[in-house]
Amino acid sequence: MKSKSVIVPKSELLGIESIPKLLVKQAVPASIGILVMSLNILVDTMFVGNWIGSNAIAAINVVLPVSFFIAALGMAIGIGGSSIISRALGKGHSDKAKTTFGNMLGLTLSISGIMVILGLIFITDLVPAFGGKGNILEPASIYYRIVLYGIPILALCMMGNSVIRAEGAATHAMIAMLIPSVGNLLLDVLLIYVLDWGMEGAAWATTSSYVFCFLYIGWFFLSGRSELLCGWRHFVPDLGIIKEIGGLGFVTLSRQATSSLLYFILNNTLYELDGDTGVAVFGIIGRLMMFALFPVLGITQGFLPIAGYNYGACHWERLRETVWTSIKFACGLGVLIFLALYFFSSEISSAFTSDQEVVQKTSDAIQWVFLAVPIIAIQLIGAAYYQAIGKAIPALLLTLSRMGFILIPLILILPNYLGTFGVWISFSMADALSTLITAIFLWRAMRQLNERKRLVGSQA
Repeated sequence: MKSKSVIVPKSELLGIESIPKLLVKQAVPASIGILVMSLNILVDTMFVGNWIGSNAIAAINVVLPVSFFIAALGMAIGIGGSSIISRALGKGHSDKAKTTFGNMLGLTLSISGIMVILGLIFITDLVPAFGGKGNILEPASIYYRIVLYGIPILALCMMGNSVIRAEGAATHAMIAMLIPSVGNLLLDVLLIYVLDWGMEGAAWATTSSYVFCFLYIGWFFLSGRSELLCGWRHFVPDLGIIKEIGGLGFVTLSRQATSSLLYFILNNTLYELDGDTGVAVFGIIGRLMMFALFPVLGITQGFLPIAGYNYGACHWERLRETVWTSIKFACGLGVLIFLALYFFSSEISSAFTSDQEVVQKTSDAIQWVFLAVPIIAIQLIGAAYYQAIGKAIPALLLTLSRMGFILIPLILILPNYLGTFGVWISFSMADALSTLITAIFLWRAMRQLNERKRLVGSQA
């Protein structure tokens, strides 16, 4: 009789395959997804800037902190819960993984729904507070209201995408990121260029694209491709799991809350220093940050499930190798990114707008904002390491070190002496200092892994 081949679940491969191969399999789809999503944001910004005007770029930049914060609730629940799921699958506790997923769904729906209602109630206060003043106020208010309707769907998409990646299904997670990006661009052409709907067209294109993503993620979980097909009992609230999701998710939520506060401070500071032009310049810089760093962010996303699974399985040497391999790959890519941005800053800026004043100021800003890109991977992967292994407090401290503890104070201080240049140089200074702090934490963590490895060896 012929023996039947055994199909190994995707999650189990995280503890078997070689680390470089695993990292490529997990990071490449994540990087492609982030790239296409970033390209979507960039091209969307180009469409809006050229077909509506530079004030439209500033208006979208004003709305992003509020909408992203609410959507980040889903991301926070997704990343926090996915850490639990990865470790549970590593230990072979599939029922706990399913209960975690069921609780994540309930939390995402209830919390994001409440936040959207509050966001609509306080619309007249939030838009001006985040820099929606003067000529920016009207387009920002239009965009804000429409995009907010789709935020609960976006929150579910972000949560579901993290869970798909935690199962090791990186290709499906990539597709889930591609769908809304492509959909948004196609709808931009139709609604803004063809139908001439202006800011309403840009907003409805974004909101509709979230629905396409949600339909694909729903199909993935309901079609039997997931290991987390839940029964009704898995949706019963488990306070222990909810507390752990909250603790780990609070790291992501704090990062996004700090990012929203940063945008609030930057938009208002730049408006005072340089008017509408300053806000428009940062609107371009903000989008470049995600686009330029897509390979590094992809490696960080690919790192999370591998680290979480091997920590749960007590594979200390594999975990250590995952950390160092990820840092080496990401830092190498960071050097290439920096060189491209530094030498082609003018050409990159010209792609977004025909306003020569905005182009020149953006080109100058790029060269200072991205100065520390070659080493930023250490900070990103170091913070992700503690989140992957379920250590909420160090993950929180390292996550907030860059934006909250260093960057925001620098932006509040340096422009008083250096003007707009003080804003841009603050980014590189914060990157360098936070990387140094993270490197110290990570070095200590790797020593602890060596101790655990020696202890296991002596007991064997």
